[in-house]
Amino acid sequence: MLGGLCVCALMPSPPLATRTRLVLIIHRFEERKPTNTGRLAAACLAASEVLVRGHAGEPSPPFIAPAGTRPLLLFPADDAIALDQLPPSPDPVTLIVPDGTWRQAQRVRTRVPGLRDVPCVVLPPGEPSRYRLRHEPRGGGLATIEAIARAFELLEGAHVRAALERVFHAMVDRTLWSRGALDAADVTGGVPAGVSRGGDA
Repeated sequence: MLGGLCVCALMPSPPLATRTRLVLIIHRFEERKPTNTGRLAAACLAASEVLVRGHAGEPSPPFIAPAGTRPLLLFPADDAIALDQLPPSPDPVTLIVPDGTWRQAQRVRTRVPGLRDVPCVVLPPGEPSRYRLRHEPRGGGLATIEAIARAFELLEGAHVRAALERVFHAMVDRTLWSRGALDAADVTGGVPAGVSRGGDA
């Protein structure tokens, strides 16, 4: 995103404190994309960690959940449980979220040692994605930050989802505005003063 259109000023400061810990496992190709949203979510949450995988000749290190936490992998495997139907537990959740293309995400459970036996969870049905910067090949698919926001709503409360989605919507809207696809009046959080569609004024 162009420097003047950065959404940093809209991000929670300090980052949101939560009992739930986010571990984002991002593919190295996804990490470089300007439309990536997973890192944006991690930057908004104090208890977050980003692990980059997929480097040629470099096996992923084993995943070890922090002691005293309940690791859950957010992925629609055949044995996945709906997140809102999970049996209660006194332990805080470590939510592991793969970030990349569908093909890259499918491989996380087998490519990262320690994840094969981690229970998988899925989100309950919800409203369609508002991510308009990429084509979603799967029906009902969400941007990574949208999936994280909805999961944290169930685990932490609606205020976390609202904060993450505000930043996400601003990112999407400002990008669309910069492409001439959205009017400034419709941009979440507005267009920063002094910024033109050609870049910084």
